[in-house]
Amino acid sequence: MSDTTLVRTITAGQLAELLQSAGYRVNPSEQNGIVQLLSASQGIGYAVRFGNAGEQPGSFVDFTFSCALRIQGELPPGLVQQWNISRRFSRLSEQGGFLLMEMDVVIAAGVGNDYLRNHLELWDRLLQEFVTYLRDYRSEPPAPAPALAPVPAESEA
Repeated sequence: MSDTTLVRTITAGQLAELLQSAGYRVNPSEQNGIVQLLSASQGIGYAVRFGNAGEQPGSFVDFTFSCALRIQGELPPGLVQQWNISRRFSRLSEQGGFLLMEMDVVIAAGVGNDYLRNHLELWDRLLQEFVTYLRDYRSEPPAPAPALAPVPAESEA
């Protein structure tokens, strides 16, 4: 991929090359005809799952970085909600005994290679923050919500 060309779709091979050029090991995996890339950062495994198909076979207009951690025991109350309130660009959810952090990357309108590299760097940073967040999370009772009054609607003249 040229640095000046806009990327409107990406294949698993192209994204694998991008990850490898950034120093990550990448293992393509196929399950039920669905291709994904498996990698790791800071010892934490993650997958790259492809979304909507592009015009060319095997190309996509978006993908999702996804890290699933098995839950052992019970999650502290508010852990998922506090992450989602305090972080941008990624979302955290609890699904079927797993804690799942995901970040979507959309390229459909055309993006440069720097955009793709920056999203990879952002994902790496979010993974680091995620580990710290889980280690340091303290379940504290939320502060009382301020009293809110409805705003009267302006009457039309």
